[in-house]
Amino acid sequence: MEKVVKSDAEWRAQLSPEEFRVLRQAGTERPYTGEYVDTKTVGVYSCRACGAELFRSETKFESHCGWPSFFEPSESEAVTLHEDDSLGMRRVEVRCARCDSHLGHVFHGEGYPTPTDDRYCINSVSLTLRPAE
Repeated sequence: MEKVVKSDAEWRAQLSPEEFRVLRQAGTERPYTGEYVDTKTVGVYSCRACGAELFRSETKFESHCGWPSFFEPSESEAVTLHEDDSLGMRRVEVRCARCDSHLGHVFHGEGYPTPTDDRYCINSVSLTLRPAE
């Protein structure tokens, strides 16, 4: 996979202020405000910054947490995981493997009825949904 590397100025020119805040500064959109929270459309979710495929609709599930949730990425190499000790708690940050943009966080062992028991809690503004043909 070819990495995408850009300067902050290049990202700012490409992304909206909210996209830049979330994707490049590890911000979080407010719960229940993202465009994909309740989406049932069949398709592929890609990184809004670089277009890399990240998740598929068949792994999306209702977690009622306020953000789109998936139980696994499209491919094991699609995302990278990083320890995140900000906000006084230990979490695991999810980033796009291709451009290193912040996507959200992954939580394990919360008891959701999914094959992996993982919840990839992803900001809608980090994604672009390409509906299936």
